[in-house]
Amino acid sequence: MAVPGKRQISGNDKIFSINKSAQDMASKVGPENVVNATIGALLDDKGTLMVMPSIIDIYKSLSPVEISEYAPIAGVPSFLEYVKSAIFGSYIPEGYIEAVATPGGTGAIRNTIQNYSSMDDAVLTTDWFWGPYRTISDELGRKIDTFTMFDKENNLNIASFESKVNYLLKRQSHLVVLFNAPAHNPTGFTPSHQEWDALTHVLKKEARNFEKKVTLFIDAAYIDFAGDPDSSRSFFSKFSNLPENIMVIVAFSMSKGYTLYGMRSGAMICITPNKTIAQEFKTVNMYSNRATWSNGTRPAMMILSKIFEDNQLSKKVAAERAEFKNTLEKRAAVFMDYAEKFNLEMCPYKAGFFMTIPCHNAEAVGNQLQKASIFIVPIGKGLRFAVSAVSEEKCKIVPEKIATAINTVTKGNG
Repeated sequence: MAVPGKRQISGNDKIFSINKSAQDMASKVGPENVVNATIGALLDDKGTLMVMPSIIDIYKSLSPVEISEYAPIAGVPSFLEYVKSAIFGSYIPEGYIEAVATPGGTGAIRNTIQNYSSMDDAVLTTDWFWGPYRTISDELGRKIDTFTMFDKENNLNIASFESKVNYLLKRQSHLVVLFNAPAHNPTGFTPSHQEWDALTHVLKKEARNFEKKVTLFIDAAYIDFAGDPDSSRSFFSKFSNLPENIMVIVAFSMSKGYTLYGMRSGAMICITPNKTIAQEFKTVNMYSNRATWSNGTRPAMMILSKIFEDNQLSKKVAAERAEFKNTLEKRAAVFMDYAEKFNLEMCPYKAGFFMTIPCHNAEAVGNQLQKASIFIVPIGKGLRFAVSAVSEEKCKIVPEKIATAINTVTKGNG
């Protein structure tokens, strides 16, 4: 009975489907004998979700009204104010900044594509990208186009970015660029300051034609695990005083940095030199909120507000997050060491929940690994490994297994 339109509906989400297979295998042979590197969540060494105790304590302290009352369509006012500090830290850009609450970063992606691109437009992102970018674009009647993310030296490929931006803006008046950073999903890459400068320089050149409108969307879901909490945010200052026909929208998520995955809370924050554009941003995205999910999750918004209202509580949350980040960084360092030992090619990893192994016939390699009870997500021309979900001990074992699987598949095709 459903009317598919132009959507390419393919059934189950690949990531959750492979995760289900891993869970089924764990129930048969024991979780200690399975490597489940599928889901973007931080798990302890036993595979249990790591949740900050202070966050749960705050939740339990909320009154029934704070938990149950509708939130305003734009979001709770205190949340909308504090979310700017949560995302920017001490690097709040110059300009007009407005925020609208969304159900996680995904809601921010959805609203941005809906309101800042036209039907049948191409939305630009890197050639390594989170699969739901395509799903959301497809659902909204847009399509995904990509540029080559890395050059031969494994730096951000600015030449490819410039070529594709120029190509698309000759064919459409609006362009949304989806850029996941810092701690990119799926590679773990973070651009340098010089690379951010080069990227914004390309957009400024295109903005000389004021009929063209560019929205640079920064998907910062993993920023709290991208290194030093202060310096990892310093690139935001580069978005001050851009041309008026360049809008920057930043996605904030409470899933990773606040371990509230299931509450689906986040925000979209605009940066613009024009007050009218900022007001329009709030109006159109409140409209989209009302037309889709209506309100966000009030308890999560109250949690963030209470954290930023209490300096001691802020320090406690930061200390717990630092412990979690330390666990992640130890795992990643071990994996990278063993990857080098077994000559496993890697995309340039700097931080975050994921790392990516380029390879041919990724689906076949993924199937080969499942025979050894190792579950990794094939993503086109490689494998996405969720180091966030795998113990340090298993991170010592997996690189050799992946290298062996790649060699087995390669020889089989030969």
